[in-house]
Amino acid sequence: MSDLMKVTIDGITVEVAPGTSILNAARQIGGDIVPPAMCYYSKLEGSGGKCRTCIVKVSKGSEKDPRPMPKLVASCRTTVMDGMEVQNITSPEVLEARSGVVEILLINHPLDCPVCDQAGECDLQDLSYEHGLQKTRYEFERRTFERIDIGDKIQLHMNRCILCYRCVFVADQITNKRVHGILNRGDHSEISTYIQTAVDNDFSGNVIDVCPVGALTDKTFRFKNRVWFTKPVDAHRDCNHEKCNGKVTLWYKGADVLRVTARKDQFGEVEEFICNECRFEKKATADWTIEQPTHISDTSVISSNHYETFKPLPVIKENLALQQANKVELEKTSKF
Repeated sequence: MSDLMKVTIDGITVEVAPGTSILNAARQIGGDIVPPAMCYYSKLEGSGGKCRTCIVKVSKGSEKDPRPMPKLVASCRTTVMDGMEVQNITSPEVLEARSGVVEILLINHPLDCPVCDQAGECDLQDLSYEHGLQKTRYEFERRTFERIDIGDKIQLHMNRCILCYRCVFVADQITNKRVHGILNRGDHSEISTYIQTAVDNDFSGNVIDVCPVGALTDKTFRFKNRVWFTKPVDAHRDCNHEKCNGKVTLWYKGADVLRVTARKDQFGEVEEFICNECRFEKKATADWTIEQPTHISDTSVISSNHYETFKPLPVIKENLALQQANKVELEKTSKF
């Protein structure tokens, strides 16, 4: 007898191991069925359950108990049961609730996408485009914070933060000493350090990669270029740090490396964290062994560069039938 459990999401059935969350079951199916996730991060233990953007409707609990769950649930924190049936994009109730969640996330978020370094690879941009409302119903003043430098390479722009806790989990789980976290409560909550202590450890730069918005940015890259004008390339080096494998993505503008990031999977999650030396100190092509152009989804604005094809694609495709018709018409008007 198989230990796998069958779960049906938007009419598509998949078999998963016991203990798998609805979100990860949907990721095995792929495509539009996968709920968006702003706080869940498979590489970080304890993440998820904060942003509620991944909510789904469980229309059938299991084969043993087919009753539906009375409320929408966070798919990242709800494990599947054998025979469970779930609705995501096929449920108008889910889509309406998700729009409300996005509206809450955008309540205090500034409209500064044109000057934000995260633009072009921002999960919140994608989410607001797909589920956002045309205008907000919020009538009060937005909360604002001063920008602070938490270390010489990282700037915190708290106005953009959605309190996903990812950066806190990163500091807890891959560094020896965490000095930043959530201060205050309720609407006054913010990511900060105690009396602005500098974040200083070998892996502190990873908080930039896991941030889904532009709250934590790389000071060495700020305002240097728009991400869709750069060309990402996979590369590696023999890193001396015992916990860093030296596998990165180099972001080129011409012959210059503007920034270095960890490699990410199809869900935008870091595959393996990298040290600060690789990220901030090695920005010359000679420091790296180049592998290949990084694959970017066709739905990303970054792919508009067609950087994976070394010969630029033609803007207008040749239409031989039209060319022949034009030739015929031209001959009719030509004087001999």
